[in-house]
Amino acid sequence: MPLDASPMDVLRTSVSELALFEPEESKPGASSIGGAQRLTAAFPTILGEFHRRRAGLPPPGERPELSHAAYLLYALLDREPNELDARAMDVALILHADHELNASTFAARVTASTLSDLYSAVTSAVGTLKGPLHGGANERVMELVEQIGTPDAAETVVKAKLARHERVMGFGHRVYKVEDPRATILREWSRKVGAARGNLGYFEILREVEQIVHREKGLYPNVDLYSGSIYSLLGVPHDLFTPIFAASRVAGWTAHVLEEYQDLRLIRPTAKYVGATDLTYLPLEARTG
Repeated sequence: MPLDASPMDVLRTSVSELALFEPEESKPGASSIGGAQRLTAAFPTILGEFHRRRAGLPPPGERPELSHAAYLLYALLDREPNELDARAMDVALILHADHELNASTFAARVTASTLSDLYSAVTSAVGTLKGPLHGGANERVMELVEQIGTPDAAETVVKAKLARHERVMGFGHRVYKVEDPRATILREWSRKVGAARGNLGYFEILREVEQIVHREKGLYPNVDLYSGSIYSLLGVPHDLFTPIFAASRVAGWTAHVLEEYQDLRLIRPTAKYVGATDLTYLPLEARTG
């Protein structure tokens, strides 16, 4: 695949291509827990293989002695992570693995409800996650952190954004009127990983941003506010943040798909037309514009 391709495009295309090597799993309704496990295991390798190619590094190869989270970091960074880093990634993967009927999970279930296969359903999910209204918020949080630079500048930058009615990413959630419980955990891990590196800059800026937004708008942080700072401290490039989300969420996607097969019913919402009625048909030659 092109080395300048979006990692999400690479991931989406690779998942679809994997179906060609799993003919039994790609039959309608034939998907199994084994297929789900293989897909979950494949995501770190896909991302590591692509990122290493564009970085001029050799393929990651097998490291069966590493945990799933540790292998993901090894595959991406070409170094074996220490215990703290591996645990930080493990916690992040666990917290992102499943979360209600979000857009990508719903897309996967809609695809599965047609009796399509697991790979098609997960391809739909990855394609849905690629959209910036669903994925990528933690990447934009880190762009804001870099724009702010120091904790002292947070007040000026954030209040200016709010005055322009711009959204500050990492706050608010459709299903929470309080702090996202995942953010509570990741806040502490952002502090731990930063402290271990002698770099609490990201954490301190985000704490300032959190307090300002809550004071000005009454909004609480969501899972995206602190996750990007952890990935940045671990050395993960920003354009891999959303693919890492997918590497976690694939466990939830596949669980939902397998559940969908157990009580299969085509997901087909009805629609009500609210447009114009009693329109007059004009022949082509009578139309203008």
